[in-house]
Amino acid sequence: MAPGSLRRSIRQAMTVARRDFIATVFTPTFLIFLLSPLLTIAFGAAGGVGASKMTQSVIDRSRLVVLIAPDHISAIREADAQLRQVFHRSDVPPPLDYRAPDADPERQARTMIGSREGDIDAVLYGPLAAPHILYGNNAASEANYLAALADQVLRSDRIGSTASLSKPVKVAIVQTQVTASGHSQAALFAVMAIFLLTLFLAGLTIGTMAEERNNKVIEVLAAAVPLESVFVGKLIGMFGVAILFVGFWGTVASQITSVLPAWAVTGLTQVAPAVGKPMFALLFLIYFVMSYLLIGAAYLILGAQASTQRELQMMSLPMTFVQMGMVGLAGTAAASPGGTVALIAEVFPFSSPMAMAAAAANSPALWPHVVAIAWQLFWVSVVITLGARWFRRGVLKSGSGPKRKKTA
Repeated sequence: MAPGSLRRSIRQAMTVARRDFIATVFTPTFLIFLLSPLLTIAFGAAGGVGASKMTQSVIDRSRLVVLIAPDHISAIREADAQLRQVFHRSDVPPPLDYRAPDADPERQARTMIGSREGDIDAVLYGPLAAPHILYGNNAASEANYLAALADQVLRSDRIGSTASLSKPVKVAIVQTQVTASGHSQAALFAVMAIFLLTLFLAGLTIGTMAEERNNKVIEVLAAAVPLESVFVGKLIGMFGVAILFVGFWGTVASQITSVLPAWAVTGLTQVAPAVGKPMFALLFLIYFVMSYLLIGAAYLILGAQASTQRELQMMSLPMTFVQMGMVGLAGTAAASPGGTVALIAEVFPFSSPMAMAAAAANSPALWPHVVAIAWQLFWVSVVITLGARWFRRGVLKSGSGPKRKKTA
């Protein structure tokens, strides 16, 4: 391509990009789009609170029943109090309910498990040296707790006291060194962040394309500007919107520690990338750009092939499935760095950005990122080059405008 033609194509592409950027950003609905993650978080929090309340309601109704003579209740109660200290408050077993056994304790226990008088998870009956424990579905851990409780009571009887035999000295140490688990959590965060941002923002691209197909705007652009320039311009324009979106929420996220409680801030300090936060932020941005350009170009191609809104929706569905597969592959690579699956995820073009962002969190080595960025740049150029041709073919096939003669 002659230098003059190249400059003209770049100028036309930037004109389309500026038009798309302004038409998207300088509208009242963009503010709603920009703040939409808050709505997502709010709905997610509301659903989480509702689910938590339902779960807590089930837990509050659950009971463990001990069929025992009244003279043994005191020893069991003391042993129960000691054993519950080793559980986190979210894992503590249901409370004990003490009842006197009747003439047939096995029948009594079976009746309790199957009755509607309450959510009885497990029932212990018989002598503590050979206790019988009946439990319902998904209550094996509660049955194990009752077995340990009976054993603890017998140990206390043998030594003649329920008092603890040792007096531990507990000292809390604040851990400052980030562990491999902290790197792994940062890797999974990187994978999910790139996936969600790309899915959310690339979907805006295909939505804009559908709107312009319905409003016949694409026909006006096709008559005035080469379709290759329209493709590149739209990709750049939507990329500018994506950078604005990421920049806004990145700034908000960088200040989140100032509003979180101290215990949450302490927990976040244990989640950090192996390459360091400044380098990780740079690599994350680069890999997000690569992922967005690949997926955005694919969505534009799909948008050009569809003639109706229904076709557009049907064609975007397989792309969403592909993205789900890629995030699964990259997530596996993040959890198991250095393996065969990780290598496949790092090499495959559409999963490579997410997998390499995870690699930056798991390993301090920087040279693989130089190779990966060069590899991804190659595929971005290939996808954009082929995408521009397919975009032109799809638009012209749907009757959006005549073919333009090549200018010298």
